[in-house]
Amino acid sequence: MTVPTTDANSLQRQTDSDEQTNIPVATDSHVLNDTSDNRHGAATTARQWQVLSQLQRNRWVGTTHIFEQLIMAGFDISLRTVQRDLNALAKRFPIEKNNANPQGWRWCDDAPLQSLPHMNLSQAVAFNMVEANLTQLLPPVILDELFPWFDLARRQLKNSKVTHSWIDRVRIEPATQPLIAPHINLESKDNIYHALFYQLQIKASYTRGDKSQASEYTLNPIAIIQRGVIIYLVATRIDDTESIIRTFALHRFASVEILDSAAKTPENFQLDTYLDAGGMGFSHPLFSELPNRGKNTAIELQFTKQAGKSLTESKLSDDQIVMSNDDDTLTIQATVNLTSQLVWWLRGFGSGLLNAKPELLYRAVLDKSVNNE
Repeated sequence: MTVPTTDANSLQRQTDSDEQTNIPVATDSHVLNDTSDNRHGAATTARQWQVLSQLQRNRWVGTTHIFEQLIMAGFDISLRTVQRDLNALAKRFPIEKNNANPQGWRWCDDAPLQSLPHMNLSQAVAFNMVEANLTQLLPPVILDELFPWFDLARRQLKNSKVTHSWIDRVRIEPATQPLIAPHINLESKDNIYHALFYQLQIKASYTRGDKSQASEYTLNPIAIIQRGVIIYLVATRIDDTESIIRTFALHRFASVEILDSAAKTPENFQLDTYLDAGGMGFSHPLFSELPNRGKNTAIELQFTKQAGKSLTESKLSDDQIVMSNDDDTLTIQATVNLTSQLVWWLRGFGSGLLNAKPELLYRAVLDKSVNNE
């Protein structure tokens, strides 16, 4: 966040000249009065700092809006105080007002920029939500820079009414059964994120899900994907001449060494294309007989009307067709990738799923003994 240069000493000098009209005399209460004046000056500086933080460069901000933001931040002031602050600050800082009604303020076009250790409430809410939901996916080099801002956001929201009006009213809930994330070796995670950020190869000790002993791999990190509570590294092995894209669960890395050699990404690789093609859906042994292992397959599902109702609101695919049948059932036609994830999802409907085509898909749903690879 950047705003024009503001000098706390300038703010304090402005406070002294504009708002302190009585100079304490040398009496027994001099120290007490001096302390009171200092506190008053500090409070005014904090308030005016907040006023400046509300202003933008290319957009007029109304005095009433600034007043409302300060009230939300816990300042007990009047609209008139904000107006006086703005007029006083305009004498020291490159801010300007328009002649509109209501009046607006902004930074002048030629005002210099400088970062401030302050943020408005909207920015504090945004940083708070980033900390709550995205820190697992951010590399350490970025997190190190963001932690002071996270701390500032928490302090900004601590005594603000917005804590109750927004933060306590917004949550992200998983669509499936909540699980506790597996333990991840933090040093390995940090090294993986560092290598991915700087596009370097890694040498890793990794235990596959179907093995009990760790193996040594040299990998080209490509991407990080979080699926539920599991975080995966998308990578290729340098000993694989076909450069097959593989996924490695972060909690299965025992150790990771960052190499000096540059990582190589497969030509024309696009993460979104990889995901859209079902890259994280995981294969199923029954579908290995199908062309291209079941990718982009036309399916037909028959549900009870109640069970299939959700699919009339959230589609399986863009080409989905819903048909209401005379026997109070729904038939859904769509083109999807046949994966273990699809099988697990269909099993969740229980007796609400009446039939599925192709027949191989329905067999996979009914045969609970068949696991994914």
